[in-house]
Amino acid sequence: MLLDNYKSVQEKISEACARAGRDPKEVTLVAVSKTKPEENITELYNAGVRDFGENYIQELRRKHEDLPLDIRWHMIGHLQRNKVKYIAGYITMIHAVDSFELAETIEKEAVKNNRSIPILIEVNVAGEDTKFGVSCEEAPALVRQIAENLPHVLVSGLMTSAPFVKNPEDNRPVFRKLRQLSVDIDMENTDNENVEMKTLSMGMTNDYQIAVEEGATIVRVGTAIFGARDYSRQKTD
Repeated sequence: MLLDNYKSVQEKISEACARAGRDPKEVTLVAVSKTKPEENITELYNAGVRDFGENYIQELRRKHEDLPLDIRWHMIGHLQRNKVKYIAGYITMIHAVDSFELAETIEKEAVKNNRSIPILIEVNVAGEDTKFGVSCEEAPALVRQIAENLPHVLVSGLMTSAPFVKNPEDNRPVFRKLRQLSVDIDMENTDNENVEMKTLSMGMTNDYQIAVEEGATIVRVGTAIFGARDYSRQKTD
């Protein structure tokens, strides 16, 4: 069942890529496994899936300890500075960096673990009061500040969580704006080795096909793969 769901999402990604004239290999599907039991992850892992996304540090730590080490874990939720140390040694990418102070902490923990840590700058494109992220206007300055001061933090691109809408088409301008912002920042930072701007993490269950059409390189899909979430399982950080 889970594998069928996963394959269905992959097929829809391929269809969206075809409509946009893109190669499906350009898009990474991150299976958002927050609140889901480890056996669900194992089922997909055994079928070859490696990219999983988690929102809560305590849950991520437990799953990382219990599950195979070659899983590529994506931290996609809001990250508190005092929790960075728990994931710095193995995290594949931190998707939601929205302050220089958080990036500074990631730098310190990256040095301790003798590695560079890829991050994405979270941009609140729609300006929603209930969501984290810097504004489109603030993002270029934050990228510059990180690039000039934090050599072990690799700015790999941008991330956004678009509004929940009945019609996914309504989010097309949000995704289009983030992509253009990425292009603009990339042109501004051609000489900075730790700025790549190759990644656009945007699109979830409700709107990932539109996001792919607008240039997403990572889509974060949970419900369409795992089904509705039981938040009584949620672990607090």
